[in-house]
Amino acid sequence: VQLVESGGGLVQTGGSLRLTCTASGFSFDDYVIGWLRQAPGKEREWVSCISDTDGFTHYEDSVKGRFTISSDNRKHTAYLQMTNLKEEDTALYHCAPSYFVNEHGCGPPVNGYWGQGTQVTVSS
Repeated sequence: VQLVESGGGLVQTGGSLRLTCTASGFSFDDYVIGWLRQAPGKEREWVSCISDTDGFTHYEDSVKGRFTISSDNRKHTAYLQMTNLKEEDTALYHCAPSYFVNEHGCGPPVNGYWGQGTQVTVSS
């Protein structure tokens, strides 16, 4: 299993970035795919996840209306379009598969399925 994230960078408040996750070794038919982030001194949290099977999505409250997740099963790729970025979005962003997504949120990430992450830094 391999997950490679890209697209992070330094951006000013209000700016946009598009993160890309290229996955191999597992099928999007079998797992939900999503994005987590970890800011310095904080716990890792789910940002968003999506079921490629039925398109069901979940977003963490602070990113609703600003972030959009999508996936392309044929390309084994997931995306996170981030707009109106805020300083509090600064974090290391990882993509990871999970077992499920529902109205309550994303399930736990699959153990050991983890990429190196891509750093997003938002400055004023």
